[in-house]
Amino acid sequence: MSRIGKRPVELPSGVSASVSGQTVEVKGPKGTRSFTANDDVTITFDDNALTVTPRGKSKRARQQWGMSRTQVANLVQGVTEGFKKELEVQGVGYRAQMQGNTLKLSLGLSHEVNFEVPQGVTVTTPKPTEITIEGTDQQEVGQVAANIREWRVPEPYKGKGIRYKGEFIFRKEGKKK
Repeated sequence: MSRIGKRPVELPSGVSASVSGQTVEVKGPKGTRSFTANDDVTITFDDNALTVTPRGKSKRARQQWGMSRTQVANLVQGVTEGFKKELEVQGVGYRAQMQGNTLKLSLGLSHEVNFEVPQGVTVTTPKPTEITIEGTDQQEVGQVAANIREWRVPEPYKGKGIRYKGEFIFRKEGKKK
C-alpha cells in the first residue's frame, strides 16, 4: 500500500479542479495546469479533494499510484504558491544580470553567456551573484536551474561556479610541494 497515494489532495480556497477521464485540470491564482494520468490509476474529485486510486493490484498500478498523486499535489501547489529555485554565482568577476528575457552570465569565459528564459518561468537577479527562478511547473523550474548551473558547475578546488543555494561542495586539497 502506498502511504503517499492513500492521502487525498485537499484543494485550498480559490483553487478549482475538474476531472475528465484521465486528465486533471487545476485552476488557481497563478494560472491553470493540467496532468494526464496513466491508465493504471483512477482520479476522482469529491468533497473538495482529489483522490488517486490504483486499478487492480499489479506492480505497475501500485508504482503509478503514488507518483500520480504527487503529480496532482504538485499541480495544486504550482497554481497556489508556485515553485522557486535559488542559485548562487561564486568566483572573481562572475556575475549575472537580466536584460529583457535574456540572462547574461559572466563566468570567466572569453565571451558572455546569453541564456534565453523559456515561457512560463520567471528569472530575477536580486544581486549580481544571485539568481532566482520561479514558475508554476516544478519540472520546468528545476530544468531551467540545471541548464543555468551547467554553464559553470562548481569545481572542488576553489569552489568557483554556479551552485544551488545551500549546496555543499566537497572541497579538495590542492597539490603540495
